[in-house]
Amino acid sequence: TGVQKKRQKRFARHASYDTHQQLLLLTNKANNIIVPFKMKEMDSNDANVVIQKQLKLPCDRSVLIVSINRPTKKNCFNTEVATSLARIFRSLQSDLNEDLAAIILTGEGSSFCAGADLADPPNPIWQSSDLPHHLIDNPVHQMSLLSVPIIAALKGYVITGGFELALACDILVGDQTVIFRDTHCKFNFAPCWGLSQKLQRRIGVGRAKIMSLGAIPVKATQAYEWGLLDDLVNGESSLQRALKIADSIANNSPKMVARYKKAVDEGGNMTLEHGLKRERALGIAHYIEIVQDDETFDGAKEFITDASRPRSKL
Repeated sequence: TGVQKKRQKRFARHASYDTHQQLLLLTNKANNIIVPFKMKEMDSNDANVVIQKQLKLPCDRSVLIVSINRPTKKNCFNTEVATSLARIFRSLQSDLNEDLAAIILTGEGSSFCAGADLADPPNPIWQSSDLPHHLIDNPVHQMSLLSVPIIAALKGYVITGGFELALACDILVGDQTVIFRDTHCKFNFAPCWGLSQKLQRRIGVGRAKIMSLGAIPVKATQAYEWGLLDDLVNGESSLQRALKIADSIANNSPKMVARYKKAVDEGGNMTLEHGLKRERALGIAHYIEIVQDDETFDGAKEFITDASRPRSKL
């Protein structure tokens, strides 16, 4: 049909990017410090439905901000947005290097993502499929394959499919405007990006059923109390807080961050007994590698004995 042909064209589209330099000032209000981040912006030419911005962090590593850019529609995703997100995360798997410390997923305007655009939703059968040629265009699946941490900078509506995009991230940061809601049951839609499984693991089975079976909205404070939000910000934006977390991650070993994330992600899907066994297996592999380099232990000793480094007040 004509509609199918149009969708096929969208799937076949490849974005190119323009680049220019900007400066983003991140204000640390607690210490009255202004930290400069050098920004390299990469905007997709396909209607700019998804924007990428690469920022240089103070430690000379970088963070990539991926932002849904449909603010007049509360960043509801259509077929083009879903395939653009999948393409971006898929490309990062092959291009990943130690310079990239973290990825931040957010939305332009006042909301993160209010779900699917029902005027042109991604094909739900394809998005539910485990067939390789369908998983290529599944953004949540492509996010799950990345070894670099993904931080969700949330604001406004985080609804249904947008809720699933948020849960695909490793760390969820939100401001006081955040409203989570799962409307699958309300509109007779089935979840296919993990909401029925991931939500209960975050907040418990009962609370997950309250939210999903009742389509009950949950605001920021309650979401934080339930453990749905990992960090609730005040006096700054969720993006600013996400950048600070990315900067903290950037100051650590890229190799260990990736391997620790792997241990947490894999262990979280196992019993405690099997998770501990998996941690030991990953630990053995890591130590067999680093005992040969003569750098890791020497670096740790140097840090501990450095009299000039800042000391904790704890």
